[in-house]
Parts: sequence; C-alpha cells; structure tokens
Amino acid sequence: SEDPSVTLFREYLKINTVHPEPDYDAAVRFLERVGTDLGLACQKVEVCPGRVVLVLTWLGTNPSLRSILLNSHTDVVPVFEEHWTYPPFEAVKDSQGNIYARGAQDMKCVSIQYLEAIRRLKVEGKSFARTIHLTFVPDEEVGGHKGMEMFVQRPEFKALNVGFALDEGLASPSDTFSVFYGEKSPWWIKVKCAGSPGHGSRFISNTAAEKMHKVITSFLAFRESEKQRLRSDAGLTLGDVTSLNLTMLEGGVSFNVVPSEMAAGFDVRIPPTVDLKVGAMPARRGRGVGSGLTPLFCSLWQAFEEQVAAWCQAAGDGVTYEFMQKCMDQHITSTEESDPWWKAFSGVCRDMKLPLKLEIFPAATDSRYIRAAGHPAVGFSPMTRTPVLLHDHNEFLNEQVFLRGIDIYARLLPALASVPALPAEG
Repeated sequence: SEDPSVTLFREYLKINTVHPEPDYDAAVRFLERVGTDLGLACQKVEVCPGRVVLVLTWLGTNPSLRSILLNSHTDVVPVFEEHWTYPPFEAVKDSQGNIYARGAQDMKCVSIQYLEAIRRLKVEGKSFARTIHLTFVPDEEVGGHKGMEMFVQRPEFKALNVGFALDEGLASPSDTFSVFYGEKSPWWIKVKCAGSPGHGSRFISNTAAEKMHKVITSFLAFRESEKQRLRSDAGLTLGDVTSLNLTMLEGGVSFNVVPSEMAAGFDVRIPPTVDLKVGAMPARRGRGVGSGLTPLFCSLWQAFEEQVAAWCQAAGDGVTYEFMQKCMDQHITSTEESDPWWKAFSGVCRDMKLPLKLEIFPAATDSRYIRAAGHPAVGFSPMTRTPVLLHDHNEFLNEQVFLRGIDIYARLLPALASVPALPAEG
C-alpha cells in the first residue's frame, strides 16, 4: 500500500553514504538506474579520483536556451547510533508515517522529489523548451572542495549552459516555506599560541594557555554580541548575523607539563552584509566579558580579517592564525519580481498558496559555487510542519510532507523550464 515514490526514497536512504567513507559507487548506480528508467541521458564526470558527479538530462525542445539545474548532494554526515531510536540507515517508517534515516532531510528527499516530479511530468506527456539537468554531487558535507567546487570549473559544467539553479534549503516547523537567495561565507580559522613550557607545579609566565585564554575571550565576546543582536531584533534571522563557535581545542602532552603550544579552531559564518575585504563594518554595540564596553565594539569596524588579526595581536607574541577554509563569495540571487526566474518561481508559490520567507542560508551549501560561477541559485527544500533535524539525532521526514514536495516540484519545473527566451538568448 506504500506509494512507490516513498519506497524509492527509502531505498535511497538505505545506501550508506556517510563520511568518512561514503559508498558513492552504490549511490551513483542507484541514481543512474532511476535516471535510465525515466529515459534521461546519463553522464558521469570524475572531478578527482573517487569523486564522481552524476548528471541526468531531460533535453528541452530548444536546447540553445539556458537550462534549469536541479542540484543535490549524495553524501551525509556521521551519526551517533546510540542516540537514534531506529538504525539510521534502515529508513524505518513508524505508525505516523515518519521515515527515520540520516539524509531524510539533508538532502536525499530532494533528490528523489526531483526525479519523481520528472517521472510524473513525463507520464503526462509534457515537454518544455528549456533543458533540465539534475546533478548529484559528492562531498558537500565536507566543504564541496572535491565536488561542486571542482565541477563548476570543468568544461562539462559549462556545457550545461545553466540559466537558473535549485539546491537545498531547510525544513520549516511552521506553514511557511523558507527560500534562500544567498548564504553565509564559511571561515574556518585555526589560531595557534606559542608560549613558555615548564613543570605543572610552577607559575610560569607567558604561557600558551594564557594567550589562548585571551584569544578565546575575544572571539566569544564577539559571538555574544551577535547573539544578543539576533535576540533583540525580531526582524533578523540566523542568516543575518555572523555566527561563531569554538569547535576544536588542541594542546598538552601530560597533566604535569605546561604546553609550549595550544591551538583552537573556530567556525565562523559571515552573512553577505559584512564587508570581507575593505571598509567599515556596520555600527554595533555590545558588551564583552565582564563589566563595561570593550574596544571590540566600536562604531566603525575594520574588515573582519583585520579584526581577527587584532585579536591575535592583542593576545601576545607568538600568536598566529591560518584559514582552513575561507570563502569570499558574497553573491546573492535576485528576488525582484522583474527577474524572470524569480517571477516564475514565486508565481507558482502564489498560485499554490505557499507562503514564503526569504532568507540568507545560515550555513553553507554548494549553491555558493554555482552563484560564484555566475548563475542564480535558490535554496529550497519543501518541508513544512517539520522540525529542523539536519545533522541531528533521529532525523526524519513524514511521508506526506515528502509527497507534497513532489507536487510542488511538479508545478515549479514546468514554470521554470518554460521561461521565455531572455534578451541575452537572442
């Protein structure tokens, strides 16, 4: 009695593509099989050893027009099985129709929704002027450096002639659909502090730990200011402020040895509204650790990297920083009604009475590489009345929410693939 689309979704969820050893071969075989069943052309592009991008293509009646790109990633993040109610790669469906599996929300649901929407349109005998490409890419969950980042630089991507792209969004606990037209720039910063070593019984001066304490205090004071700014302004979302978290600490060899070096890792996500290169940051005020205002929060800020350098310099000599990842792209996609792509997308949502909330994505997706390559991209995962559980324990998606997503894509794709020829297309 289960809907065949749900059965296919659960089959995909059972393929273990979790890091650090995702079974990409099995995922590609599965998706290639589905694509062949749908009569889609298949192309495999190995962007680097062991990393294959699968491209499925539904050719339009006018292939010279720019295409529609439906992107999704095949990998999923690690799990802690002891915290799951059901095994995370068995796609168990409970009595409420909730399907539990890693990737249920992020983002194997969207992959199958794309495919099942195309299946429905093909059964109905539909065809459209613009070609529709589906790309299934690896390694998004570890930064996309061996996936979409490399793919957009290849001739195979340029040959897709992309006009507009859809990629992943987030679930919404309410009836409103989140639509992401830009995203934060991820900066992963590693700070190293060198200092005087010695025996753990002595009060040694100029230690790495003392310097690290100053560094962490500066970073976390900034974090607190942004958190308070978000809380105090109801008009802001998480995508509008800079998030910062201390995610790694390294140092020490023994309990009785003062270390000569310590290191800390910070995950910083910067919205497009912050100047990453030159000029002043927006004026803000906030309180630092302890009493009184700290010099961190002046009315005119330096560029963010200069601020990081200042924090490290203030901590003392022997304090250095390096970027493990530094995304400088700040492209955003137009959501003006005068834009033909957005007009097509938003028009369908109005017709279907889908309330939308336009946001900056709070984390990072492969959309940033697509936008940086010069193509408009929107992040959209049609999941309402659903708790946000990506990367969390007991990730699930209800089968009715999943099936409604297919209905939505079955309306969106015809509208996007039927956008009339643009001036640049002759």
